[in-house]
Amino acid sequence: MVSRHVHIVVDPTMCDGHGLCAELLPERIRLDRWGYPIIDGAEIPLSLRDHAKRAVDSCPRLALHLVESRPSAVGVAWSDRPANRRAS
Repeated sequence: MVSRHVHIVVDPTMCDGHGLCAELLPERIRLDRWGYPIIDGAEIPLSLRDHAKRAVDSCPRLALHLVESRPSAVGVAWSDRPANRRAS
């Protein structure tokens, strides 16, 4: 079985800078001086995945997404797909 890596990403065109994500996941998200999220890009460890999901689900503008990646067979390219998508 190939291990999947989970990352959190922000759609900057959707974000209004509420800052709730940084309150719920300070281990991976900090705010710039205008209140917009800066995501460190590191993999979300299993111990933080529930917190990351809560941050994604709590975003009032639906600007956050969890993305699963897995190494390709060659190990160079990555295949991405949304891991958590809320129905509208």
